[in-house]
Amino acid sequence: MDLGLKGKTALVLGASRGLGAASATLLAAEGAHVIAASRSGEAPAEGMEGLALDLADAASVEALIARLAEQPVDILVNNCGGPAAGPAKGQSSAAWAAAFETMAAPIFAITDAALPGMIAKGWGRVVTIGSSGIVQPIPNLALSNGVRGAVAGWSKTLAEEVAPHGVTVNMVLPGRIATDRLAQLDGIKADKSGASLEAVQEASRKTIPAGRYGAPEEFGAMVTFLCSQQAGYVTGSMIRVDGGMIRGL
Repeated sequence: MDLGLKGKTALVLGASRGLGAASATLLAAEGAHVIAASRSGEAPAEGMEGLALDLADAASVEALIARLAEQPVDILVNNCGGPAAGPAKGQSSAAWAAAFETMAAPIFAITDAALPGMIAKGWGRVVTIGSSGIVQPIPNLALSNGVRGAVAGWSKTLAEEVAPHGVTVNMVLPGRIATDRLAQLDGIKADKSGASLEAVQEASRKTIPAGRYGAPEEFGAMVTFLCSQQAGYVTGSMIRVDGGMIRGL
């Protein structure tokens, strides 16, 4: 199937590794020109354009916003790292503000900067990588659960506003995908419980109907489809890539 991405320009945030890298790689494989943004500025594969971007640095975000005014993109894949693990109880106002300022506010501003070019063309795709914690909060990830929930509300609201202009806005929610971030979280759980990392991972796999962790490429394939011509009637949606882990409808 030709996804109609040849000649499209895609900006992928957090593209140096994990879910962002997988999404960038598959978009490039479909013929899109990919601008791979990350703190290192290194593209995950040849043929992509690397771009240095630190979402926690206001000057770095402003530089990207200025670039988008001059060089519009057709596709934006929003992706950011998660905050430190921790409970909901006892989190300081400063911790909540910092999580929002690094995970949500930059994404909102970058998307606002990308939209005029998409609207002018009558075609655009915005896909935001979220978390299954939006639907089923993940224990000990209170900051992530809360801020990503705010991003979900923004995404749904924005989808309705820009749909008449041919722009779709969706989210993809990963379950347990085999990335460095998941390995870090499994390691934290192992340290706290006194169990081995292997035991923690085995217990985790047993909670997933598919019986395994997902591959980043499986997640990236869903992102790429939502960016395609064929997905033009899919908007305002949150699609889970979780092996059936989330039990709710």
